[in-house]
Amino acid sequence: MSVNTASLSSYMRGKHRDIQDKVFAYFNANPHLQTPVEISKDDHRQLCMKQLLGLVREAGIRPLRYVTNDPEKYFAILEAVGSVDMSLGIKMGVQYSLWGGSVLNLGTQKHKDKYFDGIDNLDYPGCFAMTELHHGSNVQGLQTVATFDPLTDEFIIDTPNDGAIKWWIGNAAVHGKFASVFARLKLPAYDAKGVSDMGVHAFIVPIRDMETHQPLPGIEIHDCGHKVGLNGVDNGALRFRSVRIPRDNLLNRFGDVSRDGKYTSSLPTVNKRFAATLGELVGGRVGLAYSSVSVLKVAATIAIRYSLLRQQFGPPNQPEVSILDYQSQQHKLMPMLASTYAFYFATTNLVEKYSQMKKTHDEELVADVHALSAGLKAYVTSYTAKSLSICREACGGHGYAAVNRFGILRNDHDIFQTFEGDNTVLLQQVAADLLKQYQRKFKGGTFAVTWNYLRESMNTYLSQPNPVTARWEGEDHLRDPKFQLDAFRYRTSRLLQSVAVRLRKHSKSLGDFGAWNRCLNHLLTLAESHIETVILAKFIEAVQSCPDPSSQAALKLVCDLYALDRIWNDIGTYRNVDYVAPNKAKAIHKLSEYLSFQVRNIARELVDAFDLPDHVTRAPIAMQSEAYSQYTQYVGF
Repeated sequence: MSVNTASLSSYMRGKHRDIQDKVFAYFNANPHLQTPVEISKDDHRQLCMKQLLGLVREAGIRPLRYVTNDPEKYFAILEAVGSVDMSLGIKMGVQYSLWGGSVLNLGTQKHKDKYFDGIDNLDYPGCFAMTELHHGSNVQGLQTVATFDPLTDEFIIDTPNDGAIKWWIGNAAVHGKFASVFARLKLPAYDAKGVSDMGVHAFIVPIRDMETHQPLPGIEIHDCGHKVGLNGVDNGALRFRSVRIPRDNLLNRFGDVSRDGKYTSSLPTVNKRFAATLGELVGGRVGLAYSSVSVLKVAATIAIRYSLLRQQFGPPNQPEVSILDYQSQQHKLMPMLASTYAFYFATTNLVEKYSQMKKTHDEELVADVHALSAGLKAYVTSYTAKSLSICREACGGHGYAAVNRFGILRNDHDIFQTFEGDNTVLLQQVAADLLKQYQRKFKGGTFAVTWNYLRESMNTYLSQPNPVTARWEGEDHLRDPKFQLDAFRYRTSRLLQSVAVRLRKHSKSLGDFGAWNRCLNHLLTLAESHIETVILAKFIEAVQSCPDPSSQAALKLVCDLYALDRIWNDIGTYRNVDYVAPNKAKAIHKLSEYLSFQVRNIARELVDAFDLPDHVTRAPIAMQSEAYSQYTQYVGF
């Protein structure tokens, strides 16, 4: 099979290639801004700020305007910046997606007028102060308090106990001058309680003096210290002692307080307001899912280029063979390469949906993006984290050299599984959504977009599997996208139906919370199965829409490997219910190994299509020419 790398690359890199190339070119032309392999925490933080200032003020890339107006372009910039240094990608995300995004999405016009330019040009570096020492995932449990004082027309921000100290706050330790602080809004009430708690709201709180850069009165700032990775980001902890801010500093899009202390909101309940607030912050998850794929692209490129270069052993009296010719190496890296492609198309589709959602605010789309961003962020970041270790091992001793990037990528990416929503918590959100849809189906309601397939599948798939098709083992049948998608959907439908029955049974004796916990691993498997199904559906669409025949044939091969490898990995589930007979299971295994071998034959072209220049991958063992001599030069020969 011959692959036209240029046309595959233009299909893969899409419409924002120019701005990404501009980012790469800027850092390539400024070697003093490239992060060295060995650098102290404090130096890395200063360099990271210099990199961001250079990008914004010298290269003229202004991300803030794209956060709401053109998210696709914003995420393309984020991907390129993260490829230069993941710390820089995260620092940029804190400044523009989180601090900037909270002002733009949770505030109103007066906030945009006052803060937009300063955030955009980095005069107002800021933080996003949500997480506390005692509460991360459970945002409704936050304890920081903002009490309205009607005498002075101010809010008083307070940290009531050590558990409420804002923790892990990016930009807080060194550079931040402002913070979006998430706190419980308390208003004076003229009843026995004396105050009414209106739930979690966001407030703009200046934390350092604009001239002297010293912490402002009542604000205590400490450094969270050295981390496993991302040490270019200055994470800090914040405590507030009766810090007064003007009433105008409440980000009041979903709830406002008048001069006389009256609360108004277009949303009737605390829960609705909370959901709307968090819903506006979903962009962070979308960005992480998308950025995680770009980390996987870099790692797969380094591992595969090195595996093609490295030769070890061979038949007697013949030249040594490339280590990618070994079936074991193909087994490690080819399904991973297929997954990288699959995730790329799925997360690109998520970014497009998110952009549409920002323009239309369509309710169905909002629900869809919510569930999809939670599921993809969890699934993709977990897969990438495991793959980084596999890539390191696949490159043997040379994979252990820091200069070859795997250790740095692994350490920097590791936290992607936790921030912007812990992966286990996010998968439970997906499972809860599936169950909600399942109940709706039985009440005759409609399904949201992503779950549509469940409407048909619950009816078709819960009848007994067809004993005839269970035995079909021809290559045409196994490579038919209909067979693949049906198999994925069947598994999801079965898991959904069986967990619903179990929850109903256990809730009688254990209550809802106890039943959920009893079925938790089943629920997580259900969520992963659903996400794999969505990813496959998007991959099949991408193959069908590819205009160039040679690229389409390559993508079809890669897509078949993704699908059959996943089916084989969970073959027990399919065998248990006789969806697949023993002869068919054997045929699936055999074919997935053969497809791995075929993908190996075009592996170079497939990674070249990611179009990552050597000054971006930066690993000597992955250089496209003279890799070994670049490596020996690096150590001083």
